[in-house]
Amino acid sequence: MSNPVVDFRNARKDRIHAQGNNSDLKRSADAFMHQSILAGYSYNFEWLGRPIIQYPQDILAMQELIWTVQPDIIIETGIAHGGTVLFHASMLQLLGGDRETVSIDIDIRKHNRKEIEAHPAFKNVTLLEGSSVSQEIADTVFSIAKGRNNPMVILDSNHTHDHVLQEMTLYAPLVKKGSYLVVFDTIIERLPKEASADRPWGPGNSPMTAVDAFLGINNRFVPDVDIDNKLLFSVAPRGYLKCVRDA
Repeated sequence: MSNPVVDFRNARKDRIHAQGNNSDLKRSADAFMHQSILAGYSYNFEWLGRPIIQYPQDILAMQELIWTVQPDIIIETGIAHGGTVLFHASMLQLLGGDRETVSIDIDIRKHNRKEIEAHPAFKNVTLLEGSSVSQEIADTVFSIAKGRNNPMVILDSNHTHDHVLQEMTLYAPLVKKGSYLVVFDTIIERLPKEASADRPWGPGNSPMTAVDAFLGINNRFVPDVDIDNKLLFSVAPRGYLKCVRDA
């Protein structure tokens, strides 16, 4: 006797796999991705009233991961307007229990801090101002995460190769088997140079080159290609890294 819940999930799994092999669909998705980035599409959205500066597809993918992995702490680098801070905090509140968010940025602007801290979803959140790759910040993060069973790490700050690789090297040890290390803006590697013309990063010096270098020296993580095939367009292709081995 068939189980409709299992049947639906199996059909979805087959569809996602087929999408990964659909070259016409992937070309169309790539075309939209490139044009939408040039148009500033990711700046159009909010989470609970705060700008989140993400694609809806990646927001939904993160919601699925958080619900599935059930992390007891989320460490994120890059705050900007605070939408992701409140997104992660509100998701952990939905999960219930003793969970917390640690958000790091080298410059938390006063007006953003004020809005974030006044928000009703700002619970069990620690904001750390400083470089995510400084030893002081790293020591603070590890102290806060001490005793936590299931951390998740999300990197979305300075997108240069060296900075992202330093972040990955520093914070990957926190991630345990079954959880994720998510690296955003790997898409930079697949965009034309002019898309990053005013930034210190670009093709050849990007989060994706950092991911490649990291995976070359760390066998605990693999890109979750099912997420890429599901989303089709994302700012984090090959950036959803699943931890498959214990430290």
